[in-house]
Amino acid sequence: MPYKIHKWKDIEKEYGGAIFLGNGASIAVDSGFSYGSIKQHATDNGLLTEDVQSIFDFFHTEDFELILRIVWQATNVNKSLDIDDEKTEQAYAHVRDCLIAAVRDIHPEHEAVVDQISRIYEFLKGFSTVISLNYDLVVYWAMMYGLDVDDRHAFKDCFVGADFDDDWQRFRDPIGKQKSCSLVFYPHGNLVLARDKIENERKISSGGLSLLEGILSKWQKGSYVPLFVSEGTSEQKIKSIHSSYYLNTVYREVLPNLPSDIVIYGWGLGDHDLHIIDRISKSDIKKVAVSVFGNDQAYCNRINQILKDKLGNKCEVIFFDCKSDECWNRGA
Repeated sequence: MPYKIHKWKDIEKEYGGAIFLGNGASIAVDSGFSYGSIKQHATDNGLLTEDVQSIFDFFHTEDFELILRIVWQATNVNKSLDIDDEKTEQAYAHVRDCLIAAVRDIHPEHEAVVDQISRIYEFLKGFSTVISLNYDLVVYWAMMYGLDVDDRHAFKDCFVGADFDDDWQRFRDPIGKQKSCSLVFYPHGNLVLARDKIENERKISSGGLSLLEGILSKWQKGSYVPLFVSEGTSEQKIKSIHSSYYLNTVYREVLPNLPSDIVIYGWGLGDHDLHIIDRISKSDIKKVAVSVFGNDQAYCNRINQILKDKLGNKCEVIFFDCKSDECWNRGA
């Protein structure tokens, strides 16, 4: 029997717990996000030198953030020991410049997608927990949009100023005139998150520039390296997650303590994200609604099998049309 593909409006009242956003959500906003990977974009456009490619090969990874941090740490060690190592410094500068060029090529400016942000805001505020697996700024822009909306709803990323507050559960309680809250987490990091030279993790502000240009400017100056896990196998991503206090807190505390109902939008549950699925399985999930493009029954069958295997046969799994009215960035 084929799986029924629901319209979002027909099921939305049953789902207000957590939503997971995968790359398909970003692609729906801008087709530029449909790249295979940041590393692949850099390779295809001739941005990598032979030396830099050899570093990726040596560490068996496609993760730009990891390579950038490794080379950055090497240059800092050499400086602290007064070792003159021009080649390492050049490698760091090149990896950094390649990442900046790739992100600038791929990521749209706010003005290019601003007409979609209000719809995304209205959609996301229906969930108590928003979990974005994407590195881009779409969810952050929706949060910022909400600051000017007088609806007594608050999005909270559990950062106070630039610093993450690990007592994150306290942010669930509305304060002042707030009536409701949505907590936002980035299990794989985000462009707005960075490490400074002494490994402190911070949230970046724009500094008077557009947010995207402000972030890239701080990378260019060498004052920060980005905190996002963009590529790699599930095992490689776990290693990167464990190296970050913020990512590890989300991984250890948030993912195993989700509400009983979740929505998955634009996330294909690939092998490279098995670590996320394993952590979700520690929550007491009763039902899951998964977006699907068109009437892809093979996709539905694969996703249903994965979720039943991980969450148990008693967990209800249903599917809805990703292009339904009032779903994600879709209008009525």
